Amino acid sequence: MDIRPIADGYAVSPQITPEDVAAIREAGFTTVICNRPDGEIPPEVQAEAIRAAVEGAGMRFVLNPVVGGAITMENVEAQGAALDGAGGPVLAYCASGNRSSIVWALSQAGKRPTDELVAAGAKYGYATEQFRPTIEQLARG
Repeated sequence: MDIRPIADGYAVSPQITPEDVAAIREAGFTTVICNRPDGEIPPEVQAEAIRAAVEGAGMRFVLNPVVGGAITMENVEAQGAALDGAGGPVLAYCASGNRSSIVWALSQAGKRPTDELVAAGAKYGYATEQFRPTIEQLARG
């Protein structure tokens, strides 16, 4: 497991396993967001397996599957709602952390400066720069 802090209270990770959940809880996270569609992965790491482990450890689990190259406004709004209702630090995961960083940046448009949103994911090599125009458009409302 490779937890990458993107902002205060929000980190991303490549795919997690049920065995990672204790360490996630120990690291202080209160909510785990799955941004990975089940169709990409084997059953042992699909959403319901992770949900059972996360909820069993006393944390909140949110399913918001993001299809690579096809992020929707529904994904953006769901990510923002999950963050707003988190009540503590959030860990979001997908295949590499890229989609989790992008959907976070889009959900935070207008709440944080665009440069900050782009830089947060870029420091880990995530493809956030190409979303700058969309972030700016969302920030304008």
